Amino acid sequence: MIILKSKQEIEKMRVVNAMVAQVLNMLKKEIRPGITTYELDRFAVSYSAKLNAKPAFLGYGGFPNALCVSVNEEVVHGIPSKKKILKEGDIVSLDFGLFYDGFYGDSAITVGVGSISQAKQKLIDVTRNSLYKGIEQAKVGNYLFDISRAIQTYVESEGFSVVRDYVGHGIGRNLHEEPQVPNYVPDRGHNVMLKVGMTIAIEPMVNAGSFEVEVKKDAWSVVTQDRMPSAHFEHTIAILEDGPVILSKEN
Repeated sequence: MIILKSKQEIEKMRVVNAMVAQVLNMLKKEIRPGITTYELDRFAVSYSAKLNAKPAFLGYGGFPNALCVSVNEEVVHGIPSKKKILKEGDIVSLDFGLFYDGFYGDSAITVGVGSISQAKQKLIDVTRNSLYKGIEQAKVGNYLFDISRAIQTYVESEGFSVVRDYVGHGIGRNLHEEPQVPNYVPDRGHNVMLKVGMTIAIEPMVNAGSFEVEVKKDAWSVVTQDRMPSAHFEHTIAILEDGPVILSKEN
């Protein structure tokens, strides 16, 4: 069941999502060669405490950390580690969520470590752009797969592929709600009409090579099968009468 939110509920979601954006922006400033992904996770926990907000991912489904840190060929759900040290030329995806005042926020960014290759920069740019292509279609009267089609069409026109095994989602009082929001047009699925009050997290995961992925032995980290790099961007949005509003940006 899709849960429509009132204006008051959306304002609460705006607050927590702005906090998420604030933490991600602070984490972005910490990205440099030599830092460990574990240190980034500790920074996320510290920043959350200062905001009096609860990290949404910590313990969720058994996930052991507050921050998902996915490096290069890791697509999503990378587990922070003291042994994983960022190097010049890496790209790193940071996926983070918070719970505050009854509602969840969720967002993700991909960042280059030092100087990165033109190919990796293009992957980052296309993934970010695809997110906004999808958001543009998140308006009343359109259908869910209009978002999916916009993302897939743009990504594939740029020579990249869209991950199919992991998708975006509704969000609100629960971290994951209906509907699922695929970044490609599936052969089957419930193509719902978009309505005022829907709040969804759109999150394209884009691979430099094949769209196929697999899960590592840690049972969490998702990597590209061909070990080509991947990028990930995510915003939580609300669908209002006059169009989509991005909630996960700093006020």
